[in-house]
Amino acid sequence: TLKAGLVEKFVKAGALVEAPCCGPCMGGAFGLIAPGEVSLSTSNRNFKGRQGSTEGKVYLCSPATAAASAIKGEITDPREV
Repeated sequence: TLKAGLVEKFVKAGALVEAPCCGPCMGGAFGLIAPGEVSLSTSNRNFKGRQGSTEGKVYLCSPATAAASAIKGEITDPREV
């Protein structure tokens, strides 16, 4: 992924690359959403306030959808990338 330059593309598209942990998925660390923000997450939790503000929106997706959406900068079907 690093050699292919994919991480750089994801970051340029707005992705937040983090170490694997239970930080944002439990609302306890970095990457928390603010009121009105949208999170597209491969986490298995999406109830209100789980990833930050109760006024934000959290959508669950597959890793392929997350990658395609990071590249496009919007929620995207991976078959379209």
